[in-house]
Amino acid sequence: MLRGLGRLMAAGALALALGAPTALLTAKSASADVLANILSKGVVRVAVFADVPPFGSVNASRELEGFDIDMAKLVAESLGVKLELVQTTAANRIPYLITDRVDVNIALMSVTPERARQVMYSQPYVNTALAVYGPKSIAVTSAAALGANKVAAAKGTTEEVELTALNPKANILRMEDNATAVQAYLSGQSELWAGNSLIAIELAKKNPNKEFERKFIIRSAPGHMTVKMGEHNLLRWLDTFVFSQTLNGNLAKLHQKWLGTPMDPLPPL
Repeated sequence: MLRGLGRLMAAGALALALGAPTALLTAKSASADVLANILSKGVVRVAVFADVPPFGSVNASRELEGFDIDMAKLVAESLGVKLELVQTTAANRIPYLITDRVDVNIALMSVTPERARQVMYSQPYVNTALAVYGPKSIAVTSAAALGANKVAAAKGTTEEVELTALNPKANILRMEDNATAVQAYLSGQSELWAGNSLIAIELAKKNPNKEFERKFIIRSAPGHMTVKMGEHNLLRWLDTFVFSQTLNGNLAKLHQKWLGTPMDPLPPL
């Protein structure tokens, strides 16, 4: 009798042990659903740049404005929730997602395999290119031909990572954020600057005494929104959002408003 009872208890313990991981995973999945949390709290927290015009900058009224700011507003409006903007630097975009400081990153981010191990990418919402810029007097046509010329770039950006990969010996002046990288070039600390093609156009307009001739393209760089790894519901919603904003013309309006160009067909992820 006791032996039979022991067998029953052991079988029950085994069933509980086998079932426990499933239960834990189910509980974890439920608690980790950021989309459900956003809708429940009525607030979406979005990481944006404050130093990368025309995507995100601070205007004369000390308010955030730009392409990505308007995208964030559309996201909140479509979700039917309030918007909380969180200023970030290029290097902090992923840490802010991983530590749950924000729900979504809409601080222009391009795809790299390394980043894709930590966050998930939405469909692209804007198409740009990363390149190296400088004065006409510097004849550089490739990463291999940089020589001793110092190139200013923000830490953690795709341009900094890709340029290093293209030429590990490149003399890169790695700055804390985009604003200081630009300032390094404008002040003469560096001979060249690496950045986004659309940002270069904006910088050339605001700094007519500084040349921004494109030397060479580092790579094409569509911009994506990103979410924490595993947040499939939120990612699926963002993909649907980009698709709907393309169909209703809102995305094209943002391209014209902030970039001054028609919206080209976006490449698939």
